[in-house]
Amino acid sequence: MRQTSNLKDSSKEKAPKVPNALKARKDRLAIVSDAKKAHILAAAKEVFEEYGLEGASVREIAKRAGYTPGAIYSYFTAKEEIYGALLSDSLERLNDAVNKSIGGAKSATQRVERSALGFYEFYASNPRDLDLGFYLFGGARPYGLTPDLNTTLNTRLRDSLLHFEHALLELGASPKVAKEEVTAFFAHCVGLLILENTHRIKMFKEDSAKLCATYITQVVERVKSVKKGRN
Repeated sequence: MRQTSNLKDSSKEKAPKVPNALKARKDRLAIVSDAKKAHILAAAKEVFEEYGLEGASVREIAKRAGYTPGAIYSYFTAKEEIYGALLSDSLERLNDAVNKSIGGAKSATQRVERSALGFYEFYASNPRDLDLGFYLFGGARPYGLTPDLNTTLNTRLRDSLLHFEHALLELGASPKVAKEEVTAFFAHCVGLLILENTHRIKMFKEDSAKLCATYITQVVERVKSVKKGRN
């Protein structure tokens, strides 16, 4: 009995470990697939910037990427899905930028200022993302995108303004006033970004970044004055 047991144990110890070749192959294919997908998205971004969502086509995207339309469809079902993927990535980078902007803020006032400026500066530094975002800003109709994707994208855009809203609440704004101020800031900010992006701001001989900062200061002063009035 003992000899048999020892033989079995010895056999187990000497059995060579078979490398998981299948998993390694799948990992390599996944890396290649991700690289191709990223290449398609880069080409698609150029097409959407040039033609917009309505004027773009899978055929043109494939041409820019150097692939056949069939190769595109192996990754995306339609141009709207490609657009959604691009916009989703843009919104994640926007949220990351806003999150970083409030790092080190020591007061509610600083969080208001930094979160709002973080939103403005992201789009000011990435004008193509502003163009892409006009689907959400109202510049393009949401046809072709599923209700779930549409909701997800709008939620992530809204998330990028939550730090601003929460900081206003900390300053003493009521939920209603905080929401109104966020909405007004968004409209004001997008307007300034359009003027900056189209160089129309030069017509007024103004600096859009300074105007944005001034507006944010005014928001803080309004909220604080209302709080004082209640006290």
